Amino acid sequence: MSEIEGIDTEVAPSGTGCVECDAAGGWWVHLRRCAQCGHIGCCDDSLSKHASAHADATGHRFIRSFEPGEAWFWDFETNDYYDGPELADPQSHPLEQSVPGPAERLPSNWRTLL
Repeated sequence: MSEIEGIDTEVAPSGTGCVECDAAGGWWVHLRRCAQCGHIGCCDDSLSKHASAHADATGHRFIRSFEPGEAWFWDFETNDYYDGPELADPQSHPLEQSVPGPAERLPSNWRTLL
């Protein structure tokens, strides 16, 4: 647990892809991780914006990028970046996972759909 309300440094991510997109057979552009419960959702550049929807539904205010090499947090309460603590591993989706992804579900015209 963290001393910052809304961030749990011990909770692992819910998986390697957007929970809701995986359940529906969808795809995403980038992934975001809820810093409180570990929920992995798709970013606001994705069609479904599941990370923001999760924050709205739960009141969980902080997300962190779940992209390799990115460690930034976003605070939905202040609508600004936040310098948060190290979270439980893994820190990102697997390096071999496509972006956008997953590759096998990505439509050939994905750019025009956004």
